[in-house]
Amino acid sequence: MDTFLDQLEACVPALRRYARALTRSADLADDLVQDCLERAISRRGLFRPSGPVRAWLFTILLNLHRNALRASHRRGETVDFDTIPEPSTPAPQPGHIALAEMARAIESLPLEQKEALLLVTLEGLAYGEAAEILKIPLGTLMSRLGRARSALRTLTGTPAEPHLRTVK
Repeated sequence: MDTFLDQLEACVPALRRYARALTRSADLADDLVQDCLERAISRRGLFRPSGPVRAWLFTILLNLHRNALRASHRRGETVDFDTIPEPSTPAPQPGHIALAEMARAIESLPLEQKEALLLVTLEGLAYGEAAEILKIPLGTLMSRLGRARSALRTLTGTPAEPHLRTVK
């Protein structure tokens, strides 16, 4: 079996998670992952095995997402009528409200902060690998993460982590 295709296949769940978090739509995420895999297979000769194929795939996916965002800004925003809630819909449970609030807060972050935060927190990538995917220095990644976390605390009304105190 082709090890390149095996490596691609192993990365699909992570690519789908990241695409879903970026697009906030299962359909758009599936399209994005499919485009990413098609691009990776068709440009397989460009892959230089100096690093993991996973980082290369995330870079492709991120570039495709950014291109799609630029194109959608030119076209304007469309609204899916199925996503508009009915006025008489009862309020969801408190846990759902907190999750929805966090999702809205993440969505409101600047794109650079959102991309960094999702790679590190959702995908669990090491800082160095996330910085490589985003093609930024490690310090810049850490700065973006710090600003994103601070903005999320402000947007959700969550206090900063308390300092640990010793009990006597």
